[in-house]
Amino acid sequence: MVIVTRIRRDVLTLPAARLGPDNPLPALCPRDDVHRVGDRERAGMPDDMARQLGLAPLRSLLPVSLRDGYGRERQPRGLQTLVIENDRLRATVLPGLGGRLASLVHLPTGRELLYRNPVFQPADFALNGAWFSGGIEWNIGATGHTTLSCAPLHAARVPAPDGGEMLRLWEWERLRDLPFQIDLWLPEGSDFLYAGVRIRNPHERPAPTYWWSNTAVPEDRRILAPAEEAWHFGYENRLHRVPVPTYDGIDRTHPRNSTHPADWFYDVPDGRRRWIAALDADGHGLVQTSTDVLRGRKLFVWGSGPGGRRWQEWLTAPGTGGYCEIQAGLARTQLEHVPLAAQSEVSWLEAYGPLDTPAAGEWADVVKTAERRLAAVLPRDRVDAAYAAWRPYADTEPRTTLAAGSGWGALEVLRAGLDLPGTPFPESTLGDAQEPWRQLLRTGALPDRDPARPPGPTLVAPPWRDLLETAPATAHTEYHLGVAQWHAGDRAQAVRSWERALRRAPAAWAALRCLAVADREAGHHERAADRYADAFRALCGEGHGKGHDDETWTAALAALGRETLEALLRARRPADARSVWQRLPDGVRGRGRFRLLLAELLLAEGRRAEARAVFDAGFEVADLREGADDIDRLWARLTDEPLPGRYDFRMRPDTGG
Repeated sequence: MVIVTRIRRDVLTLPAARLGPDNPLPALCPRDDVHRVGDRERAGMPDDMARQLGLAPLRSLLPVSLRDGYGRERQPRGLQTLVIENDRLRATVLPGLGGRLASLVHLPTGRELLYRNPVFQPADFALNGAWFSGGIEWNIGATGHTTLSCAPLHAARVPAPDGGEMLRLWEWERLRDLPFQIDLWLPEGSDFLYAGVRIRNPHERPAPTYWWSNTAVPEDRRILAPAEEAWHFGYENRLHRVPVPTYDGIDRTHPRNSTHPADWFYDVPDGRRRWIAALDADGHGLVQTSTDVLRGRKLFVWGSGPGGRRWQEWLTAPGTGGYCEIQAGLARTQLEHVPLAAQSEVSWLEAYGPLDTPAAGEWADVVKTAERRLAAVLPRDRVDAAYAAWRPYADTEPRTTLAAGSGWGALEVLRAGLDLPGTPFPESTLGDAQEPWRQLLRTGALPDRDPARPPGPTLVAPPWRDLLETAPATAHTEYHLGVAQWHAGDRAQAVRSWERALRRAPAAWAALRCLAVADREAGHHERAADRYADAFRALCGEGHGKGHDDETWTAALAALGRETLEALLRARRPADARSVWQRLPDGVRGRGRFRLLLAELLLAEGRRAEARAVFDAGFEVADLREGADDIDRLWARLTDEPLPGRYDFRMRPDTGG
């Protein structure tokens, strides 16, 4: 019996950590340079690749907020899902978590085609913090995991080209100010889930564009792709071309054969079909293919070393088996951004489904056999035809709303009068975060805000900066104007705006903190420490009960307390750092990040044995950043002993690759 393709709501219950509140301090600076490549490496690259590596790097994460309020205590929680299925496949989507596909099951065999994470555990891998592993994620914005990793998307039913229904996901990506959509289409009787993707640039200026579809699969697979070379990138920040499958005498297409975490960007020749597959020892697994616009293919491995294994446990659960990632993107590598012309768009179609073909044997033979098998079950021209059939439906208006995303797209549509067929951003989606900016649009003035509360997110695109510059100059407006000017690269003018804000509100802790960041970035660490201390005292003086909730106030206190402690320790002022520590709430001081800071403070005070005791007692830094060496650097200052396994998250090799 043929089961008609249907879309339904469901609930996925998992042991899950709370996301917690966003960080209320504006993210004024880039967070890391994990994916930076030096000029020497660019010299031998193709011209277009070298240009795209240097295209529009992020100055900061603005206007996006950091998401670092999560912990590691997991309890059973119900996650809302949308399920699209026919008689061959069942795809489970998490609309509240970036539209992630949590599961893709081939029903005739009962096989899960993805790595399905048995827990929901955020960790600091997204551009703005919280990210989780498993399934298929949609990465848009800039190099790294999207800021929408743990954010809700809009979702709705829309007509499909075959007369059935598609599941549409869409949002406004705020780093580049670009709306995008993903149409998940599962034709009746199909073994392949189609994903039609479109990114639009509605502006009168070109925009840097980034997209990588990231699929987690069990790591006991062999990864096949139609390439004989790859661009290898490791955490030593070197990008270079290497042979496939064997490099340094090791077949790297088996993820467990690599020691250290690394990316392998397959150099698929022009004209060759774009695909990548992950197959087990019996030749069963998943294949992803697409129309040719989605050019790149990549394998990410955690490696067999202790750091990679520790990260696997950290992101999932001990004993559940490891995973690797196979990815597909717009450029050869994830370090590149592709220009998208003004008032234009880019679109393509992806397909995900089962593939059964031998995985063992000589590389060229195995790839050729897999390619023939893929052609038999899903011919290349069928994918092209599906894209052509889908494309006219991309503008079709949604039938039934299934989930709501943010109100930021509605605000941009309201400001610019945009017409975006197929992806409505109605005013009804505007919320509290957007309300001050809607008032700025309507009245020309930004409403005042209780100075005891965090000032809220700042919009930094040029049109919003222009509106702030002509608005009445209140302390609140000067603060936001300074943030927008900082993002634009005009740091001197930003400092002047924040100083004007202070003249109007001398105890404005948010402006003081911004000036402290400006001092720190300029190398004035002593003055930065003074301003941080002043900002922290001002925030503590606000206390509770002034129109803000405890969670918001605690989030601000924790975020500013952390930066203040770091600044004072950098300035070698442990006595002042101790004073800050004592004013933090017990619940904040008990967090793993602050236990690590306590150990550093104790060491700065000359209390080495007590600092070591913090490590011996054990702590978990929930928001430990990908590639960060905070823990091992402090351990090395304490002792010559080997770093304990529970603290070993090292991703950089000492030698070799």
